[in-house]
Amino acid sequence: MSVLVNKNSKVIVQGFTGSEGSFHASQMLEYGTNVVGGVTPGKGGTQHLEQPVFNTVADAVKETGADVSIIFVPAAFAADAIMEAADAGIKVIICITEGIPVNDMIYAKKYVRAKAGVTLIGPNCPGVITPDEAKVGIMPGFIFKKGRVGIVSKSGTLTYEAADQIVKAGLGVSTAIGIGGDPIIGTSTKEAVELLMADNETDAIVMIGEIGGTYETDAARWIKETGNKKPVIGFIAGQTAPPGRRMGHAGAIIGGADDTAAAKMKVMRECGLHVVESPANIGDTVAKALGKVLV
Repeated sequence: MSVLVNKNSKVIVQGFTGSEGSFHASQMLEYGTNVVGGVTPGKGGTQHLEQPVFNTVADAVKETGADVSIIFVPAAFAADAIMEAADAGIKVIICITEGIPVNDMIYAKKYVRAKAGVTLIGPNCPGVITPDEAKVGIMPGFIFKKGRVGIVSKSGTLTYEAADQIVKAGLGVSTAIGIGGDPIIGTSTKEAVELLMADNETDAIVMIGEIGGTYETDAARWIKETGNKKPVIGFIAGQTAPPGRRMGHAGAIIGGADDTAAAKMKVMRECGLHVVESPANIGDTVAKALGKVLV
């Protein structure tokens, strides 16, 4: 069992023929991801990267049976691209685009939520990878090796760091989900953790968050309330961030005492998570939580 994407996923790329879409689609194809085509309005009927191009997502789904879409569309049009994918029957929508207007995303998120069985990851995310099966995103695939540790992260860079440490600890990754760093995102930390908790091929979860909002504390409290037995290793970025100043992601801003890294880490500890003070300790902590002895 895998989470969200696997070797059987049929992936299309929205914004297929643009520079970003072209580059990352070629990387996904090289990784072995089952990319079955892409969408660029006005270029339907042509070929790109030896794959068919369609004018609409509906056309792509009809012709290829696509069930996953990755979006590389400019911010002004990305919310429409998300809703188009949901309308066409895509089940997993992964939006890489950063800086989509908040009002657009509020509407798009509500629209997607009304569609049964549709999951939106992002925007402003690195994507989702199930190692050795499917890379649907912009992450460097060579870092990820197959294993039984799931990753949920708001930070692309820290996702890669965690994966590298997990592999160097002699372990591997089941699925890594980059949920995105914009103020309005489709899937929360808690929802991503729920997916990995339900996955019988995931034995432990690394949960990486940042200042601002309540995503991580909501997830931690859910973990405690449900009594899940899988160990969860947590880290919060932004421990030195001053109140009121954005640090990196648009959503990473301290709005109150509960938004600080220290406050979140306190709640996570109280809920039984293995909290690390530095990302450098993620790999060792995962290994110890699983009872593994590092050589």
